[in-house]
Amino acid sequence: MTGTTDQITRATEVRPAPRWVAPVFAVLALLTLPWIGYLALTLPRHAVTVHYRAAWVGFDLGLVAMLTLTAWYAWRGHRLVVPAAGATATMLLVDAWFDVVTTPGGPDLALSILLAALVELPLAGVCIWIARHGDRMVERRLRQLAVRAQRR
Repeated sequence: MTGTTDQITRATEVRPAPRWVAPVFAVLALLTLPWIGYLALTLPRHAVTVHYRAAWVGFDLGLVAMLTLTAWYAWRGHRLVVPAAGATATMLLVDAWFDVVTTPGGPDLALSILLAALVELPLAGVCIWIARHGDRMVERRLRQLAVRAQRR
């Protein structure tokens, strides 16, 4: 009987991603490791870039766009706040990392570390919390609305 139950469970299971995603992404992660080793051995320790300012300003504009999008979806109570918050968290983590590792020593590095520790990383944590719990919050709110509707 348990074999039949397992088959029914698998047949009615709703997966958030197709089955092929897990093995393909795992293989891609493994194939990336040699590339990281190659970069670690061959990239120069110091590089001058032509568009350094444009890269940072462009990235920060993208971060502002994602913060705004997350705020908009949260304000509207829209379910798309979940992926928006996930993308915003990713951008905040990347921003903190590159701010710290690309800033030369001294007061600027101390400021980068301080901003990462007090602003970017905690805000990324809030965004991760939203991304992980957003669907539950929507479900809870729908249950509350259903209870109110039944009372009337």
